[in-house]
Amino acid sequence: MNFDATLPLLVLASSLLPGLVIFFLREESHRLRTLLNLAGAGAKVILVGIMIWGVFHQHTYLTRWTLAPGLELVLHADTLSVLFVSLSTVLWLVTTVYAIGYLEKSPHRSRFFGFFSLCVSATIGLALAGNLFTFVIFYELLTLATYPLIAHRGTPEALRSARIYLRYTLGGGAVLLTGAVWLHVIAGPNAFIEGGVLSQLPDEYHGQLKAIFLLLMIGLGVKAALVPLHGWLPEAMVAPAPVSALLHAVAVVKAGAFGIVRVVYDVYGVQFTSELGLLAMLGVAAAITIVYGSFKALSQDNLKKRLAYSTVSQVSYIALGTAILGPIGTIGGIVHLVHQGIMKITLFFAAGNYAETLGIHNVSEMNGVGQRMPATTLAFSIAALGMIGIPPIAGFISKWYLGLGAVEAGMAGWVLPVLIISSVLNAAYFLPVLYRAWFCRPAPAWPAEHIPAARYETAGALLWPPVITAGLALAAGLFAAAPYSPLEWADLIAQREYQL
Repeated sequence: MNFDATLPLLVLASSLLPGLVIFFLREESHRLRTLLNLAGAGAKVILVGIMIWGVFHQHTYLTRWTLAPGLELVLHADTLSVLFVSLSTVLWLVTTVYAIGYLEKSPHRSRFFGFFSLCVSATIGLALAGNLFTFVIFYELLTLATYPLIAHRGTPEALRSARIYLRYTLGGGAVLLTGAVWLHVIAGPNAFIEGGVLSQLPDEYHGQLKAIFLLLMIGLGVKAALVPLHGWLPEAMVAPAPVSALLHAVAVVKAGAFGIVRVVYDVYGVQFTSELGLLAMLGVAAAITIVYGSFKALSQDNLKKRLAYSTVSQVSYIALGTAILGPIGTIGGIVHLVHQGIMKITLFFAAGNYAETLGIHNVSEMNGVGQRMPATTLAFSIAALGMIGIPPIAGFISKWYLGLGAVEAGMAGWVLPVLIISSVLNAAYFLPVLYRAWFCRPAPAWPAEHIPAARYETAGALLWPPVITAGLALAAGLFAAAPYSPLEWADLIAQREYQL
């Protein structure tokens, strides 16, 4: 087996193998656990860098195992998978640093980091999946690996939230599996091929294909938090901040959104999906979710829950871009896969810093926090303004291309109002937070036990991750046209999907 055939497996193994070893480490083995975490994350960055270069220069990275006739486990790197893998890899490295600092004195760290690594491995596996069968396998493994992270604290509230998560996601997984098996029966192995292949089936199968598409969207819509399948996400905010960041920016929610993109573009084909009248259904579901999530965020005083409902809204921009027929809308949806990730992980890092350093959990407690924690609050502010769509931050680029795509596709009459309403609501639930943080009189005193002795605003391992990701959110907007930028890569994906 040559290097090109081995590379997808190496990328997967770089987080899987350290994770398996970490499970067997004693709690006192802090240095070895940290070394394994950072070595695995660093190795993955290098391997993914090689993969990016190779895919850009049309190398073929394919690992294949035949389990039974017509049933193969396939790992394959293409432009879309590499974009998601790159996001997961970079943010895993940053989140690992953050989690090491966040959980420094917590119990059960080996268990946490073991499942943390398995969660990322499952995400990488579904990103590199070369067919629908492989995707479903890793999709379910992601569910199982994430459950212990949500339940990590072991409190009754954490266990209750984890059970809610499991009921939603296992139910969604069962629906997804039903659709995948049904599709396999009528169409055979479903390899992910740019442009899809189902349009070649006779017209008599079109009714079944519509029903299968609905099943697939329900199964994927649970993790993507489409309304009304989103109920698990706000409940999961009881998890530690690194887990919340992982759920919203790297793993679970993104897995659902990525799956929707895969099914529309590389199973059905976007043109054929439009001919079946299915894009409109997806667009309506996305629009409802965008507006609903924003309205719900307005009423949340708990900061993490406000951010959770923001995720419900923001992730559906990806589904909305997928539902807009045309390459410009596709660019807007796909680039938001990256932009939303780096902005949202910044917000959750900052929320974790407020909780750990000053004991702040609610928006109503944030008066003057910018004076006490200026770097954290500046990072939070950049990400929040990006979510609103203020230029030149990354979120503006996503919304701009979604709007242009809607005009190109003749869908401006309803897409533009959705984008405008959402942006106004984004401002309504983020700007009051920023006003409190920067312009209100500070609280008389935060709990003394939460104020660190160090002269810095918080521990370095907690401070640098949001600063770095906020910088990435700003750079993704300022240098959107640079080679290898998320926007340029999304443009390359759109060209291949539409065979331009």
